[in-house]
Amino acid sequence: MAKSKKQYSIEKQQARWGFAFTVPCLIFFAVFSFYPIINAFITSLTNKQAIARTSRFIGFQNYIYLFTRDNGGFSLLNSMRATIIFTFGTFVPMVIIALILAVLMMQLRKPWQKGFFQISFYMPAVLSSVVAAAIWMILFDPRGLVNQVSNAILLTNGRDYKWLTDNTMLQFSTMIVYFWKYIGYFVILFITGLSSIPPTIYEAATVDGSNKWHTFFKITLPLLKPTIVLVSIMAMLQCLKTFSTQYMFTQGGAARQPIDVITMNIYFTGIRNGLLGRASAMSIILFLIMLIFTYLQFSLSKTDDIEY
Repeated sequence: MAKSKKQYSIEKQQARWGFAFTVPCLIFFAVFSFYPIINAFITSLTNKQAIARTSRFIGFQNYIYLFTRDNGGFSLLNSMRATIIFTFGTFVPMVIIALILAVLMMQLRKPWQKGFFQISFYMPAVLSSVVAAAIWMILFDPRGLVNQVSNAILLTNGRDYKWLTDNTMLQFSTMIVYFWKYIGYFVILFITGLSSIPPTIYEAATVDGSNKWHTFFKITLPLLKPTIVLVSIMAMLQCLKTFSTQYMFTQGGAARQPIDVITMNIYFTGIRNGLLGRASAMSIILFLIMLIFTYLQFSLSKTDDIEY
């Protein structure tokens, strides 16, 4: 007998409710993520300025200008170089050392020891980037603690290592600040990934006669690969978006050119100089760089689903 009302299976009803709850999130994400990207691309094709009310379409002239003009030493190419140096100089050691620290913390027997070290490493991540940069600017002072420790370790007496004046040391200083601030956050992520590996796997490896090094490289690393990929991408994107540390250092008197990352160049071009069209073009280029690096990391780290 035909039914007057259409009957839906449980799966279809669940799918409808799931879609209904997902739509508001998709709309929110589209409004606050997709629209700014599209609007920035449209703006990058104009000569829009912060003060002028009118703008005209100029095509890809902003992009041509960015790749062909030096702009007084603060060109886009210099910013790309500074960004890439900072990114790879920070996120590669950050991921490796965060993994090592997480493994060492998992070896601790007493829960209070794990909690103490986790909180200690995570505390800098709670600080504002501006506060963290201000603290390290004091430490990097010629009379500061970093200079004193460097002299004690290298057996030099009263030497100024020029942490905020030498171009190379200035780049290294920004890396130290970022490493100190975010290392704890990624340690916690690695600990979460390590905790999800069943202990029975390690027990079986011990019974089979596997030593600690063999267990780490043949069991822990393969099973931790999804977490490593996640942490690597998050750390890389975080480094590519760096701004506060470099900005605070330049406001404190440090040279801008060695640490003129793309985000800071966007700020000076769009906010200080009011060239919104050119700053939007830089934003789109930064977005493409982040997209390319993320795609490369996913491509180089393809892995099958992990099943325990």
